[in-house]
Amino acid sequence: MPDITVLLPSVLQPLAGGQSYLTTPADGAVTVESLLDAVTGDYPVLARRIRDETGSLRRYVNIYVNGEEVRRLKGLDTEVAAGQEVLIIQSVAGG
Repeated sequence: MPDITVLLPSVLQPLAGGQSYLTTPADGAVTVESLLDAVTGDYPVLARRIRDETGSLRRYVNIYVNGEEVRRLKGLDTEVAAGQEVLIIQSVAGG
Protein backbone atom coordinates (compact mmCIF):
# COMPACT_ATOMS: atom_id res chain seq x y z
CA MET A 1 0.00 0.00 0.00
CA PRO A 2 1.69 3.25 -1.12
CA ASP A 3 2.09 6.14 1.27
CA ILE A 4 0.91 9.70 0.87
CA THR A 5 3.80 12.13 1.35
CA VAL A 6 3.37 15.62 2.75
CA LEU A 7 6.28 17.92 1.84
CA LEU A 8 7.05 20.65 4.36
CA PRO A 9 8.76 23.98 3.70
CA SER A 10 11.92 24.71 5.68
CA VAL A 11 10.06 27.16 7.94
CA LEU A 12 7.78 24.35 9.19
CA GLN A 13 10.39 21.57 9.44
CA PRO A 14 11.50 22.44 13.01
CA LEU A 15 7.88 21.90 14.12
CA ALA A 16 8.00 18.35 12.70
CA GLY A 17 11.19 17.22 14.41
CA GLY A 18 13.32 18.62 11.58
CA GLN A 19 11.75 16.38 8.93
CA SER A 20 11.30 17.72 5.41
CA TYR A 21 8.37 15.42 4.74
CA LEU A 22 5.83 13.32 6.63
CA THR A 23 4.22 10.16 5.31
CA THR A 24 1.15 8.16 6.16
CA PRO A 25 -0.11 4.92 4.67
CA ALA A 26 -3.23 5.24 2.58
CA ASP A 27 -5.66 2.54 1.65
CA GLY A 28 -7.47 4.41 -1.12
CA ALA A 29 -8.26 8.11 -1.21
CA VAL A 30 -8.41 10.28 1.89
CA THR A 31 -9.33 13.93 2.34
CA VAL A 32 -6.76 16.64 2.96
CA GLU A 33 -8.38 17.16 6.36
CA SER A 34 -7.93 13.53 7.46
CA LEU A 35 -4.42 13.51 5.99
CA LEU A 36 -3.47 16.56 8.07
CA ASP A 37 -4.97 14.91 11.16
CA ALA A 38 -2.86 11.81 10.52
CA VAL A 39 0.50 13.48 9.84
CA THR A 40 0.29 16.22 12.47
CA GLY A 41 -0.99 14.01 15.29
CA ASP A 42 2.46 13.86 16.90
CA TYR A 43 3.19 17.53 16.16
CA PRO A 44 0.48 19.72 17.76
CA VAL A 45 2.40 22.97 17.17
CA LEU A 46 2.68 22.11 13.47
CA ALA A 47 -1.04 21.36 13.38
CA ARG A 48 -1.85 24.78 14.89
CA ARG A 49 0.46 26.51 12.41
CA ILE A 50 -1.45 24.97 9.48
CA ARG A 51 -5.04 25.20 10.75
CA ASP A 52 -6.77 27.59 13.10
CA GLU A 53 -8.88 26.74 16.16
CA THR A 54 -11.93 26.09 13.95
CA GLY A 55 -10.00 23.57 11.83
CA SER A 56 -9.84 25.85 8.78
CA LEU A 57 -6.64 26.40 6.83
CA ARG A 58 -4.85 29.52 7.97
CA ARG A 59 -4.98 32.18 5.29
CA TYR A 60 -1.20 32.27 4.85
CA VAL A 61 -0.94 28.49 4.34
CA ASN A 62 -1.44 26.98 0.89
CA ILE A 63 -1.74 23.27 0.25
CA TYR A 64 -1.27 21.75 -3.19
CA VAL A 65 -2.39 18.35 -4.43
CA ASN A 66 -1.04 17.47 -7.88
CA GLY A 67 -0.03 21.10 -8.35
CA GLU A 68 -3.54 22.39 -7.68
CA GLU A 69 -4.20 24.65 -4.69
CA VAL A 70 -6.88 22.97 -2.55
CA ARG A 71 -8.86 26.20 -2.09
CA ARG A 72 -9.54 26.08 -5.84
CA LEU A 73 -10.69 22.48 -5.51
CA LYS A 74 -12.76 21.25 -2.55
CA GLY A 75 -10.68 22.79 0.24
CA LEU A 76 -10.03 20.38 3.09
CA ASP A 77 -12.47 17.94 1.46
CA THR A 78 -10.14 17.56 -1.54
CA GLU A 79 -9.26 13.90 -2.04
CA VAL A 80 -5.70 12.64 -2.04
CA ALA A 81 -4.94 9.21 -3.46
CA ALA A 82 -2.31 6.77 -2.28
CA GLY A 83 1.05 7.53 -3.85
CA GLN A 84 0.38 11.26 -4.29
CA GLU A 85 2.42 14.08 -2.82
CA VAL A 86 0.93 17.02 -0.99
CA LEU A 87 2.90 20.25 -0.74
CA ILE A 88 2.39 22.73 2.06
CA ILE A 89 3.60 26.27 1.50
CA GLN A 90 3.53 28.91 4.20
CA SER A 91 3.78 32.51 3.10
CA VAL A 92 6.57 34.37 4.81
CA ALA A 93 6.10 38.09 5.28
CA GLY A 94 8.91 40.46 5.82
CA GLY A 95 10.26 43.79 4.92
